[in-house]
Order: sequence, then structure tokens, then C-alpha cells
Amino acid sequence: MNNRRNWLKQTALAFVGIGIIPLENFAIPKSENIIDDKNNLIPIRLRSNENPYGPSTLAKNAMLKNINISNRYNWEMLDELIEKIAVKHNLTAQNILLGAGSSEILNLVALYCSKKSGNLIIAETTFDYWTITAENAGLKKIAIPLTADKKHDLSAMLHAIDTDTKMIYICNPNNPTGTICASEELLNFINEATKRTKVLVDEAYLDFTDQPSLANLVTENKNLIIAKTFSKIYALAGSRIGYAIAHPDTIKEISQLQFATNGSVSVVSASAALASLKDDKFVTDTITFNNEVRKFTVDQLENLKIRCIPSHTNFVYFSLENYNKDLFEQLKKNNILGTKIYEEKGKWSRITIGTMKEMKQFIKALE
Repeated sequence: MNNRRNWLKQTALAFVGIGIIPLENFAIPKSENIIDDKNNLIPIRLRSNENPYGPSTLAKNAMLKNINISNRYNWEMLDELIEKIAVKHNLTAQNILLGAGSSEILNLVALYCSKKSGNLIIAETTFDYWTITAENAGLKKIAIPLTADKKHDLSAMLHAIDTDTKMIYICNPNNPTGTICASEELLNFINEATKRTKVLVDEAYLDFTDQPSLANLVTENKNLIIAKTFSKIYALAGSRIGYAIAHPDTIKEISQLQFATNGSVSVVSASAALASLKDDKFVTDTITFNNEVRKFTVDQLENLKIRCIPSHTNFVYFSLENYNKDLFEQLKKNNILGTKIYEEKGKWSRITIGTMKEMKQFIKALE
């Protein structure tokens, strides 16, 4: 029966791909229905801050439509995408560099800033997997502790700059804590820090907030680099597409570290990104659903005496200090994929905000 069901699904998708059946007529299971209630075979993924509601219908249609031209290098599509991104941020195409997710952008900037030996300054705790590239390239990592309320200590980071500092990394909002830097404080920090070194601001989760991007600053500031992604709000994590925003001179220098400038983005991914930029309703709906489910999750966690840090993202950072069970064992029993302990003091962990159904099962697993 399962083989027959899979065959029917694959056949239908094939007809969609060649245009015989329009995508909207093909019943693709929604995220609310991914759990097999009888056998619980499919895990609930709450570990990687993925958007459970997408990709959008426009993006899926675009990907299926453009599979047939994946045998060609479609530079024109990439040029169009760069132009659309530039317009979105009131910049020019020369301010944009595409990458296979913002992860590639972070790695490129790390290599760019590692041309000469020195150090980099980063918060502790933050999204730091990419820093191995910088360390392997010769930069010494200096970790500045977060404040008591789990925010970047911008003052301490500023004071830590020395003659060897080649870059500072700010994840805003921060991963895994979900906290955000106040706009004025961040602007003041950028103005001062970039007089002395490069500053890389990771805005992967900024679209979940009302805070504006710092993109407008790059027209004058050659030391500011911003990393953006289609992975989160646009639900294209698996498509691997992100971009850098910087001064044209800085973009030109960073792009020299790519094998082919903007060449790591596939035709299918680029088409999905182009379509996603047109789908304002999907973005608005994602924010609305996320805010509703996040509030439910935080309320339920706090009812269980689990302390949460106020989040500006699609995940929540919480302390297991007063939780008497083994969280990870509870998740495993219920086929839920979580993360880890990020800070031993306070036993801080993080959970992605899934659909309402998924988060109700998450809370039930904890009870």
C-alpha cells in the first residue's frame, strides 16, 4: 500500500512538473498534517528554526516551472534577482552578493577578514558555527558574554576592539536567545565600531520584527556588511539562498573569494526567491501565525515553571533549571527533534516555533 501511495504521489508530481496538472490542484500535505497520528513515524522538527508554513505557493509554482531549464546556466535570472533585492533595500545591484544561504556569506566574510592575522569579536552565546572558518584561517576568537537578560553587550564588545581586531559579528535578533539590540544603541555601536574594524550584522531573523534593516548605511560605510537569507521568513532553508549587502567596493572584494561571483545559487532556488519577494501575504501570514503560536508556547512553558527569554524570532530560549524531567529524553520518546543545552549555567536550551499542532505536542511531551 505504501509503495502504491508513493508511486501515485511521484506520478502526480511528475505531471505537475511538466505542466499537465497545476500545482494548486495537487494536494500537498500541509505542515499541520505531517505527523502520522497512528504510528508517529515522521518526527516533529523543532531544532533548526525552519518555517513550518512554506515555501509559499508562488515559490513552489516557480520552482516546478523552472526545473525544466535547470540544464542551463541562467545568469539572467540571477541578475534579475539581484536587481529585485537591491530595489527592496533601496540600493543598487553593486551592493548585493548572492550565496548558497547566508551561511556561505558568513564564511566568505570570515575569509575576507582573515586575509591578515588578528582576532574577531563575537558574543557568547550566539550563532557561531561559521567561526571555525575564521579560526582555521588564523583569527583568534574573543567571546564577550551576553548581558544578564541574554542580549549583546555592545559596550563590552566595543571596548574589546584592539589593533588586531579584523571583524565583529552581531546576530540581530540573536540566535539562540531571540533577543534584539535596540535600534539607537545598535546604530551608535555601528558608527563607532566601523571606524576601527569590519562589522558583520546577521539579519536572518529581522523580518520577524518591526526593526528596520541597516541596509541603508552601506552606501557610505565600507566597513559594514549585512547578511540576509531566504531561509527563515520565506521558508526556503533547503533551497540554500542568501545574500550580502555592503558597499560596492566591499562587495567586489568579497566576491573575489567566490569561485564564480553569485554562481552558487541554482536556477530553481533563484526562481523561488524571485517568487517569494512578490508574496507579501505569505510573509504577513507567517508572522501572524508565528506570533500566535509563540505566545501560546511561552505561556505554556511558564505554566510549567520554565523561564523563557522574550523572543523576537521564530524560536524561544528557555531555562531548564527548574524542570525536573530530562527534556531531551521526553522529546525523544515523542519523536520530537530539539536542540541542546547552550549554556550549562541555567541549563538554557532553544526550541523552534512550529505549527500550533506541533507546539501542543511539544508541550504535552514536557508535561
